[in-house]
Amino acid sequence: MKRIELEIKALSPLAISRQKPGGSISECEDYIPGSVIRGAIASEILKQSNQQFANLSKDGGDFQALFLTDQPAIFQNAYPANVKAGHGRIFPQNRIEEIKFLPATALSSKTKPGFCRNRNGKASTEYKGVFDSLIDRFCAEHYSLPYDPNCPLDGGRVEPYSGSYSKVDGMYYNASVSKRLLTRVGINRRKATSEEEILYTIEVLNESELKTDNPIFFRSSILVPDNLEELPENLHKFLNENSKHFRFGGSISRGLGKVEIHAKLAEIQNNIQGRIELFNAKLWERWQKWSIFGNPIEELSNLTYFALDLQSDAILTEKWQSTTVISEQMLKQFADIEDHSLNLEVAYSSYDYRSGWNVAWGLMKDVELITNKGAVYLFSTTQPDIWYTALANLEFKGVGERTCEGFGQVEICNDFHLVFREEAV
Repeated sequence: MKRIELEIKALSPLAISRQKPGGSISECEDYIPGSVIRGAIASEILKQSNQQFANLSKDGGDFQALFLTDQPAIFQNAYPANVKAGHGRIFPQNRIEEIKFLPATALSSKTKPGFCRNRNGKASTEYKGVFDSLIDRFCAEHYSLPYDPNCPLDGGRVEPYSGSYSKVDGMYYNASVSKRLLTRVGINRRKATSEEEILYTIEVLNESELKTDNPIFFRSSILVPDNLEELPENLHKFLNENSKHFRFGGSISRGLGKVEIHAKLAEIQNNIQGRIELFNAKLWERWQKWSIFGNPIEELSNLTYFALDLQSDAILTEKWQSTTVISEQMLKQFADIEDHSLNLEVAYSSYDYRSGWNVAWGLMKDVELITNKGAVYLFSTTQPDIWYTALANLEFKGVGERTCEGFGQVEICNDFHLVFREEAV
């Protein structure tokens, strides 16, 4: 895979809306789905179909290779990249690392949830810190003990904590975006004047910070298969030459959805083996600490463990039925590996429903049962060597259905699993 990194700057409010099946209220997403980016780029290419890039000949072309083949380009979700440094300031984009989504096992204080921002390691008065519970929960279950942690700073109650984050200079920070409501009046198309008794409200993502007017940025990537030799360079050039021509979301005829895109080709670095080895070293270290409570039900023996974390919503099916759990058989099918020792140790996931509108067809998309991003699946195997390359490919391709639209993006052994309770960040 070849990777094109996108930095998306909002120039006007973005109406990235979703309507829950059976509901009448349209809500605004907290991010830009990959399907929205994919549709906007495809639309712009078709508008400029006289260019060589959008060759739609019978023999195919760049457009067909990008969107219509069996292995199309993958357009990942764009998550907000405004990482706040405190006192209304945000970090420059060149200092912000990759935006990730917290695992479902992350916990924080119920009364003062959020990352500690003190670089000297002292307790923060504003936030009580965030930590992960996957490894400790796993150890507690194998020692037949309950696991009910409290806040490490004040002993208070903790609850699940979710959201996107990034690391800057080794410190963890939230990456978020604010919203607002826009009220509009309906237009009488025959008279070209405002229509009486017709008002409607749209929820939108803000184009700038409310107090500081700092522009809102999003980060995304496009993954292009290796067999398309010159296509990544052509697409990279096309995006930068038309950086202000793209429109995302709805109500674009009303001035919404204007963005500016900056694209750059990036090298793909993927040290799966190193991440898995570090994860297992920390797991074994934690296992030794839990041994003060007695003997475990089952020893770790020669097993190697790895966590699979969803970084976007996923559409999963097994035996023609929707599911929210990636089973051993499903993972082996995704990775095209036969490993009889593979075992699903534990799964943390939740579900929702998702639909949408297909502009090209002018039809509603099917209502899908989705597994929410942040889901965590812990697997074990006695044959880790055969999994390293396969898991690296899974991070590129994703799992489940409609991966080209940003669904099913995964990460192996998210670094946040190594943040324990007494080291809350």
